[in-house]
Amino acid sequence: MKRLLIILLFCWLLPFSSMAVQPGTIAPDVQGVLETAAPGDEIAVIVTLTDRVNPAAFKDLNKSERRGKLVSALKNKARQTQGQLIAFLQKNGARQLKSFWIFNGLAIKAKADVIHALAERSEVDSIRLDDTLKAPRVNTAASAPPEWNLDAVRVPELWDMGYTGIGTVIASMDTGVDYLHPDLNISWRGGGNSWFDPNGEHATPYDVDGHGTQTMGIMVGSDAGGSTIGMAPGALWIAVKIFNDAGVAPYSSIHQGYQWLLDPDNNAQTDDAPDIVNNSWGLRTGVNECITEFQADIEILKAAGIGVVFSAGNEGPNPETSVSPANYPQSFATGAVDSNFNVASLSSRGPSTCDGDIFPELVAPGIGIRSSDLTLGGVFPDSYKTVSGTSFAAPHVSSALALLISAFPDKSIAELEQAMKDSAYDLGQYDPDNDYGYGMLDIAAAYALLQNPTGCTDADADGFYAEANCGTVVDCQDLDATINPAACDIKRDGIDQNCDGVDRTRGKTCSDQTSDGGGSTTGGSEGKGNTCSDGLDNDGDGQTDCSDSDCAKNKSCR
Repeated sequence: MKRLLIILLFCWLLPFSSMAVQPGTIAPDVQGVLETAAPGDEIAVIVTLTDRVNPAAFKDLNKSERRGKLVSALKNKARQTQGQLIAFLQKNGARQLKSFWIFNGLAIKAKADVIHALAERSEVDSIRLDDTLKAPRVNTAASAPPEWNLDAVRVPELWDMGYTGIGTVIASMDTGVDYLHPDLNISWRGGGNSWFDPNGEHATPYDVDGHGTQTMGIMVGSDAGGSTIGMAPGALWIAVKIFNDAGVAPYSSIHQGYQWLLDPDNNAQTDDAPDIVNNSWGLRTGVNECITEFQADIEILKAAGIGVVFSAGNEGPNPETSVSPANYPQSFATGAVDSNFNVASLSSRGPSTCDGDIFPELVAPGIGIRSSDLTLGGVFPDSYKTVSGTSFAAPHVSSALALLISAFPDKSIAELEQAMKDSAYDLGQYDPDNDYGYGMLDIAAAYALLQNPTGCTDADADGFYAEANCGTVVDCQDLDATINPAACDIKRDGIDQNCDGVDRTRGKTCSDQTSDGGGSTTGGSEGKGNTCSDGLDNDGDGQTDCSDSDCAKNKSCR
């Protein structure tokens, strides 16, 4: 009987014991490490808490106020919810503890028993491996026509209008930047809020690899080498060196980078965050996977009004080769084309594994791009390299955003992104498709669309629009005010002045008093006698002869 009671008690307790660790709290990769860890081994993990700030609560505020209040709320939430957990971890020997307010979590190194104990705590949402990422490879290319890429996206047209990115700040999450390069040193914002090395190796901008220096040159490079290499030479830059000198970035360092970008001077009341952050890297070990490690960070950055651009990845040419974080719904992914506007073989294709949407959003020049390179401490200032890859396509879009922000400071990032997609130069078989996305970046067309969002143009100011559905009869020649639907068609001159598709051969000779498009012509009436066959808009309603309903009963129109 006693044995039976013990068995019954065990069976009653079993469901409760299985409830102690919530399903999914410990990620599968962490579980795999725990199962093979030797006694005393420490495991680097990232812990996310359940209680988090909802960024949508701040969406109705202006950008500067939104950023300040959002950052304050994030920091307050972390202070209110992390204290007991930090005390527990310190008491139980966890090391290398880093606190994150951007997603409300911690990075630690701890033994297996501590991690199991963490999973039993109600405030813990997930425990994931603090994995590492290798720096992107630099793919050198044969020399190409100088700055063909800038002409291809029509950026000189914006320069001619005075837009070079002045007043904007572009951030880079990369291998660093060689700020001694003469094309880059004048545009570094400078100061303690303009450079961050989460790995603690360099107090000032530095790049041992070259990748970050090359991407930055495409964004803001000046003309020290004889011609401008950057899209937005008037913009300022700041940078996070997420990869250490060995070319490795722990996930926790990337989280630190995103957190720093939200508040570089650690003062929520001063708005010194960048306008855009360029990310020319991806989680290459997870092709066609949706790895959500950084999705919460990027969601917060977007909520703060910061554009987040990613390279699509170099995993092509097959379909379904998207990589994270580029394939997050919040990211703006950029593929690469060559100088013939053909999608690069290496460029990753969609659809996005995260939401099944079109991937990438756009393509931009990414093959044979000339940019700044390492000066080796300033010894070789005239240092340039021609490079290829989606890493070098993404900076075109990041700097295009900077140009559009400088031209339209009141537009949201979402509006600017949509304008770039709607105005892209269509390439490929379909529009949009999972090779070219919505097409190739056309910065001049994006500017024009934002300048005139209705798409209704009246270039000659004659009162008639060149497009249909704009409230007037279509102007067949919008560059000449004497040609419009209300004009008198001069007989037998070979020109269709009134846009009816033919040159008039009969009727009265046109008087000097022709329409200005505003509706005033002869100031008379239409419908009687020869008024329905004289080629004039006699009553100023924009309609001539038989196209005017007043002429319906006139013998010339029956």
